Amino acid sequence: MRSARGPILRRMKFALAFLLALPLFAQIQPGPFARIAVLRPHDGDTVDFEAGYIRHLDWHRRNEDPFTWFGWTIWAGERQRWFVYATFGHASGDFDKAVNPADDERDNIANVTPHAQFVANGLYEFLPALSRGNPQPTASARLEFTTVELLPGREKAFESALAAQREHLADETLWFRMIAGGAAPRYVRLRPRATILGAEQLLPDGAARVTVEILTLRPAMSYRLP
Repeated sequence: MRSARGPILRRMKFALAFLLALPLFAQIQPGPFARIAVLRPHDGDTVDFEAGYIRHLDWHRRNEDPFTWFGWTIWAGERQRWFVYATFGHASGDFDKAVNPADDERDNIANVTPHAQFVANGLYEFLPALSRGNPQPTASARLEFTTVELLPGREKAFESALAAQREHLADETLWFRMIAGGAAPRYVRLRPRATILGAEQLLPDGAARVTVEILTLRPAMSYRLP
C-alpha cells in the first residue's frame, strides 16, 4: 500500500510556494501611473549622448530593473532631436521602490549628464474613460505626442467633451493627466502612428496651448520593450 505522505507533502509545498509568491504578485500588478521625462542633448553632442544613455540602460539591465522604459527621439517639433523617455502602467507605490536610486543617480551623472540636460520630468495618470487602449502605448515606430495646457478651471469640461468623443475613436488613443512635474492643468495624448500623417482628433475648447510632436522609437535606447 502506497503512503499518502508524498502527495500531501507535495500539496503542502505548492501551497507554501503560492503564499510566498503573493507579495510578488501584488508588486507587479499594473496601475494607471506613468513617468514621462525629457532630455536635451548638448549641441553637437548627440552621438556621445546616445552612447552614454545606452551605457546607462546597461546599468538597469545589470540591476534587473523590473520597469519598462521607452525611448524616443523627437523627429518633428520645436524640440527636434530632444529625447523623451517614459515608463507606464504603474501602481501608485512603484516609484517609491525604484532599484537602487543612489547608484542609479551616480551612473546617470557618469554617463548621461555630461552630454545632456534634464529639462522635464512629470508624473501622469492614465484616463481610461477618455482613451482607447491600455495604459502602456504600443511600441510603434512613430508616436504622436500631443501636450495640451488648459486654462485654469476648464478641466471638468475638457474631460467631459473628450469622454463624449471616446466611442468614435478608431485607433489607439491614450490620454494622461499630469499630477506633478509642471504647470497644471496639463494633459498628454499618445497615439501610435503607422505613417507620418494621421487623422486628427478635434480637441475641445479651453486649451491655452497645444503642442503636437512626432516621436521616433529608439529600440536600442529602450529597455524591456513589450
